[in-house]
Amino acid sequence: MNYKNILLELGAEGENLLGFNTPKILKEQLHLPSQKFIDEIFLQSNRNPQVLRNLAALYKHGHLANTGYLSILPIDQGIEHTAGASFSPNPLYFDPENIIKLAIEGGCNAVATTFGNLAIMARRYAHKIPFIVKINHNELLTYPTKYDQIMFGSIKDAWNLGATAIGATIYFGSENSNRQIVEVAEAFERAHELGMPCILWCYTRNNSFTKDNVNYEVAADITGQANHLGVTIQADIIKQKLPENNGGFTTINFAKSNPKMYTDLSSMHPIDLCRYQVANCYMGRIGLINSGGESKGERDLPEAIRTAIINKRAGGTGLILGRKAFQRPLKDGIEILRAIQDIYLDETISIA
Repeated sequence: MNYKNILLELGAEGENLLGFNTPKILKEQLHLPSQKFIDEIFLQSNRNPQVLRNLAALYKHGHLANTGYLSILPIDQGIEHTAGASFSPNPLYFDPENIIKLAIEGGCNAVATTFGNLAIMARRYAHKIPFIVKINHNELLTYPTKYDQIMFGSIKDAWNLGATAIGATIYFGSENSNRQIVEVAEAFERAHELGMPCILWCYTRNNSFTKDNVNYEVAADITGQANHLGVTIQADIIKQKLPENNGGFTTINFAKSNPKMYTDLSSMHPIDLCRYQVANCYMGRIGLINSGGESKGERDLPEAIRTAIINKRAGGTGLILGRKAFQRPLKDGIEILRAIQDIYLDETISIA
């Protein structure tokens, strides 16, 4: 996908995103993705040689191998959103083998999915693409609906089925967030002992974060702080939703903030908002991957391209895109995965 096609997909916003070069936080202050990222960042950390080896397995696989960028296929929606709701658009993915095939054919660095999906196919595919086991979920079958992440298996079980890494979600700001932080921190400690890197879905969840019909669960200041908590419990990669607004702390009037957060460190430009998220990942020492979001049909490809450009130009590490790929025919899913990967391979799209 060349530069002109990207502009056509983005429409009027294309020039604004691709031409933006006045970020509040300068790129020189960041630790940016590169071929030497693991050596430059993790060799001075407490991560053991097994963790380093498995990090390398993630970064050296797929279409983006040896670039410092990641493209991960995450499919845990069968639990998080019910299997029927998630797979009805494409029943092919009730079969876990097709999930793994999509990740392989789509050139992904890894596939992230559930204990059951990976366990049932482990001997056939664990040596063909890195597995990321998602260890906790919001099971969604309780009525009335609650929002809580609970463990679905053990770290030893993830290791036994051949996982390269584990993934977990914390709903920061939720009623049960304190318990989730403790559980996930303990799980990450054990995973690191066994040599598995840890990816944290740093989501914020609280109905009170919505005010005047604006949802500040996707505000740069609130999600940035969630990222900071995530790297504090030693996540090796942070997954976060792309920020859509800012000023959650000041609008809702909670936590603590400083006016410079909104003037000197960020603006309302999408790249600045995302860069603030990167800054909260130890200035990029821990890679930020943004999520692809729900599928909305014909707009999926341009929206995915937009997210990839924002993430890359902000200093992020890649995309973790699921529903936009698997809720469509296999060929189209592969096309959208390859399109966003091409953004990260395109040297004309530079860090702002």
